[in-house]
Amino acid sequence: MGKSRQNRVRKNRVDPIAKPVKPPSDPELAKLRETKILPVLKDLKSPDAKSRTTAASAIANIVQDAKCRKLLLREQVVHVVLTETLTDNSIDSRAAGWEILKVLAEEEEPDFCVHLYRLDILTAIEHAVKAVLDTLTATEPSFLKLLKAQQRLVWDITESVLTLLGFLALAKEDIPQAIVANQTIMRLLFRLASTDIAPQEIFEETLSCLMTLSEDNLQFGQAITNDQETQCYDVLLKLATGSGPKAVLSSGVLHNVFSSLQWLDHSPGKDGACDAILIPGLTRALEHVTPGSSSDAGITLVALEILASIGTDFQTTLEKGNRAPSGAAKADEEWNGIEDADAMDVDRGSDVGADEDDEGQDDEEEEEAEDDDDSINSDIEADIERVAGADGTDSGDIDDLPTLCQLLQQAVPHLIRLSNIPVDSDESLAIQTHSLSALNNIAWTIACLDFTSDDNANIFEAWSPVAKKIWRKTIAPILEADSADLNLATQVTSLAWAIARTLHGATPAVGAQHRKFISLYRASAGQPQPPAPAPAQDDEAQQDPFQGLGVKCIGVLGSLARDPAPLEANREVGVFLVTLLGSDASQATAATPMADVVEALNQLFDMYGDEEAPCDREVFWKDGFLKHLEEFVPRMKVLVKGVDKRTQAELRTRADEALLNLGRFVGYKRKHVPK
Repeated sequence: MGKSRQNRVRKNRVDPIAKPVKPPSDPELAKLRETKILPVLKDLKSPDAKSRTTAASAIANIVQDAKCRKLLLREQVVHVVLTETLTDNSIDSRAAGWEILKVLAEEEEPDFCVHLYRLDILTAIEHAVKAVLDTLTATEPSFLKLLKAQQRLVWDITESVLTLLGFLALAKEDIPQAIVANQTIMRLLFRLASTDIAPQEIFEETLSCLMTLSEDNLQFGQAITNDQETQCYDVLLKLATGSGPKAVLSSGVLHNVFSSLQWLDHSPGKDGACDAILIPGLTRALEHVTPGSSSDAGITLVALEILASIGTDFQTTLEKGNRAPSGAAKADEEWNGIEDADAMDVDRGSDVGADEDDEGQDDEEEEEAEDDDDSINSDIEADIERVAGADGTDSGDIDDLPTLCQLLQQAVPHLIRLSNIPVDSDESLAIQTHSLSALNNIAWTIACLDFTSDDNANIFEAWSPVAKKIWRKTIAPILEADSADLNLATQVTSLAWAIARTLHGATPAVGAQHRKFISLYRASAGQPQPPAPAPAQDDEAQQDPFQGLGVKCIGVLGSLARDPAPLEANREVGVFLVTLLGSDASQATAATPMADVVEALNQLFDMYGDEEAPCDREVFWKDGFLKHLEEFVPRMKVLVKGVDKRTQAELRTRADEALLNLGRFVGYKRKHVPK
C-alpha cells in the first residue's frame, strides 16, 4: 500500500511574473535601498497582518520622498499593492495601500495613471467603492454608530479613491467615459455630493472629482440629470445659488453639465437652466477678496477659472443663436483678401455705432469725474439696463442673452477690481492672473463677432461702455506701471487687442499709449523664440507662433490706429509696421519672426483698406507706404518659401495667405491712387 503524499507548504512563493531588480549604481541610493526600502517591502509581504499594516503605513509616509519613491517603483511596489495590499483582510492595510497609490498619482506624471488604468485599477476601485457604499448604507450597525476610528478609516479610503479618480480622469481622454460608465462608482459620487453625511473635505473632494469627470462629457451630463436615486442634480442646483466653496464647486459641475448638454441661453434646460444662473453665486465668492486675504485663495481661483470657462463657452451660445461671427476664422486674421479688382471691404465695423460711441464717450467722460472703483458695478448695470430696454422704450434684444447680461453686470466689475489687486504674494499674483484670463476670454468671445451685422448691434452697444471701462481701469493702470513681468504683459496685451479689435480707433487710449505697445514689442523682441516643432510631435505640443507677445502687440497697434484714431497715432503705428517689414535681407525682416510679419501685413491691410478714411490719403499716400509694400513683395516671397510646410503647417498657410493678399492689396492700390 503506497504512502499518502503529504502536502508540501511553500512560504513566500516567488512571484512568477516579477523580474529581478538590479541594485542602483548610485552608492547613496543603493544604501537607501538596503536599509530602508527592502526591509519595508519584505514586511509588506509578511504573513503577519500587523507587520503588513505597519509596512503599508510606513510606505505611505516615505513615498512622498522623491528618492524613496523612485526606489519603491523600481522594486515594483505598485504590483504588490494592487495584488496584495488592496485585498488585505485588514482595513488599515487597505487604507494605507490606497494612500500609496494616491500619493504616487499626485507625484508622478500622467503616464503613471494611464499605466494604472491599463492594470485595471478601476476594478479595484469599484470593489473599494462598493465596500464604502455598503458601510455608509448599512443599518446594523449604522455608519454613525461606528467608532470614530472606524469612520475615519472609511473616509481615508474614500478620499484616496476620489483623488485617484480625479487624476485618472485627467490622464487620458477615454478614462472619464470609463469611470462614468461604472454605475457603482457614480452611485458613490452622487450620494456623497447629495447628502451631508461626509465631512467637508470629503464633500469638496467629491465635487472636485465630479468637475473633472463632467468636463466635455455628454455621458456624465445625461447620468446626473437622469439620476433618480439621489437627485444629485437638484441638490447641486440649490447649492449653486448659495455662497461659499459649496456654491463655487457645484457651479463648476453644473457649468460642465450645461455645456455638454448644450443648455444655452437660446436653448435652456430644465427650468430655464443655463450658465446665467451660476454667475451670481460665483461672483459672491469674489466679493470679499481683498489684498492679503489668502485664506480662501484656492476657492477664489476656482471661481475665476469657471467664469473664464463661461466666457469662452459663451461663444457657442452666440453661434447657436445665429449671431454673425467675424469673417476671420481666427482672431488675428482680420482681412481675407480682395474679392475682385474693383471691390475691397476690409473695414470691419469701424463705423458701427459711431454716433452711439461718440455720445457714450462724452457721457463717460462726465461720469469719470465722479467715478471711482466702487461705482463700476452700478455704471455697468445702468448701461445694460439701457441697452436691454429696461424702461420699455428700447427694442434691444440683449435680454435674450442672460449669460451675457450676468457676465457684464455681475462678473466684470469684480474682475476689473481683482485685476488691479496689489501683488504682494503668490496668491495675489494668481488672483490677478486668473482675473485677467477671465476678462480676456469674455473680451475675445465678443471680439470675434461681426459688428457690421445688425444682429449684433445691441451686443456692441452693451459691450462698448464695458470695454472702455476695462481699458481705463485695468489695461491703462497696468501699462502705466511698466511691469517687467512679460507674462503679465502678454495677458494685458491680449486683453487690449480684444478690446481694441472691437472699438478700433474709438478705444479710450489716452495720450500716447500706443507707444507703450511699441516699446513692449521691442522689449519682447530680445526674448528667445520658441523652437520650430519637429514633425513627429503632436499638434497639441506644438507652440502656436501667433500667440507670441510680438504678434499681440502688433494686433493692438493696428486696431488702435484704425479710423477714427488720430492721424498722428495712425502715422506712428503705420511707420512702425512698415519698418518691421523692411524691403530686403539687410533690413529688419531678417530678425522679424514670420508670424509678426504676417500680422503686420494684416493690420496694414485693415488700417488702409478704406479709401474714405482720412488716414488713407493723409498717411498711406503722403508717407509713401505703397512704395515700401511694393518693394517688400519679392522679399515676402523668399520668406514664405523659407517656412517648412511639414514642421510649421499653420504658419506656412497663414504666410501664403498674407503673400496672396499683399499682391492683391498692392495691385488694388495702384489702380486707386487718390486724385
